[in-house]
Amino acid sequence: MTNKNWSGTATVRIMCRFLRGKFMWFRNLQIYRLGQTFNLSPETLHDRLQTQAFQGCSRMDMSASGWISPLGRHSDMLVHAANDFLMICRRRGEKIMPAGVVKELLDDRVAEIEATESREVYRRERRRLKDEIIIDLLPRTLTRHTDLFAYLDTRNGLLVIDTPTSSKAEDQISLLRATLGSLKATPLDANESATAVMTRWLKGTPLPAGFELGDTCELKHPDPDGGQVTIKGQELTAGEVRNHVNHGKYAVKLALTWKDRLSFVLQDDLSIKRLKFEDVIREAEGDTGEEDYATRFDRDFSLMALELADFLPQLLETLGGEALPEAA
Repeated sequence: MTNKNWSGTATVRIMCRFLRGKFMWFRNLQIYRLGQTFNLSPETLHDRLQTQAFQGCSRMDMSASGWISPLGRHSDMLVHAANDFLMICRRRGEKIMPAGVVKELLDDRVAEIEATESREVYRRERRRLKDEIIIDLLPRTLTRHTDLFAYLDTRNGLLVIDTPTSSKAEDQISLLRATLGSLKATPLDANESATAVMTRWLKGTPLPAGFELGDTCELKHPDPDGGQVTIKGQELTAGEVRNHVNHGKYAVKLALTWKDRLSFVLQDDLSIKRLKFEDVIREAEGDTGEEDYATRFDRDFSLMALELADFLPQLLETLGGEALPEAA
């Protein structure tokens, strides 16, 4: 099929990763403090999410968002509750409109007009022709689906979203806020700057009990001309690393481990990247025998959420404790 005849009626999906046969533990954390106690029951929250359930892209929509079941085809419930943790999942559908296809069709249309009418097609008309081509293609384009998972820790008043970018997390919160009518949520904050604390650790200040340096960091100089350096796969107590810090660079990313249970990269904005649950967590999943999908999902989600509920307060303690929003 050539670009000129490009179309499609099938739907391309980035399949929900939970449908691959096993629970995928969160890899990136954007963490928010809820401004008030979250007291909706799982059933009530499900009913609220139903009002914004994912319906797919209509023929003429470029994109659409809505809530789906965290268990995918294994459940109709839009909330999965485990202890005090409520898992939710937002799906976003986007029409795939390759720029090269649009350009080729536009060039053909312009060439045809110029040849038959013996005149030049200028910018305004080209823009109108391009819009007409996109409108014509929309009903036939493929759709890509991406899913974003999050959970509410109602005991500790936190919202944890599995994404590396704050913009996607904010989109998730905006949809949740629109669904619920209101939701106070602010990025997790600490009394001490993460940058200052991470830099002190690299200078040689002992880390709190349970925490150890990893083998990756990113350092910046306050002067834009002072340079930036990324160090990977190296002992961070080495003189070379300390030399960078002693010459004015400060840490904006730092790899750490916690109690040999978690490894992660702490960012200067308190987001967490490359989170990995070590073997001691996997061992908890070990001899479970034959279980159905929902049971495995429930167990693994509980393990992950309980582990993070233990870890996050200790991380905040290393940063001087949490700086709570005034509203809280």
